[in-house]
Amino acid sequence: MLRLMKSEKGFTLIEVLISLTLLGIVAVALLGGLFTSAKALIVADKQTSAESLSGTEMEYVKKQEYSVAPWSYELPSGTSPTGEFPEWWNEGDPHTLPPGYDGYTVTVSTAPLHATDDGIQKITITVKRLEDDPQDVEIIILEGYKTS
Repeated sequence: MLRLMKSEKGFTLIEVLISLTLLGIVAVALLGGLFTSAKALIVADKQTSAESLSGTEMEYVKKQEYSVAPWSYELPSGTSPTGEFPEWWNEGDPHTLPPGYDGYTVTVSTAPLHATDDGIQKITITVKRLEDDPQDVEIIILEGYKTS
């Protein structure tokens, strides 16, 4: 028969179960926080990519010749551009999305700022990303102006 002496100390089963429960609660909270931060990082990366893409496209359009007639084109990733192209558009060497923007679509359109074209156009650039569901998700809309 085993006898415990009064001087021997140890943990009871209840103390061990309470410790494991507290450790489990802390672990779940920590993992939930890590999951949320990882999700936020993915969203921020998509937003940053869309901002970079829209800014690049805006600068590209602004450095081209002024085109009097309103125009609009779309640059989907992986396929050829579509739309009503401006006069400066080169059919032999069309402008496409830069590498690394798979899944993004950029739509660029212009319209005269006033009823009669007085040499100022409004440029609208919409960046979308095709997500897991079949609907496009607008990430950013950038507006700017171009003068003749």
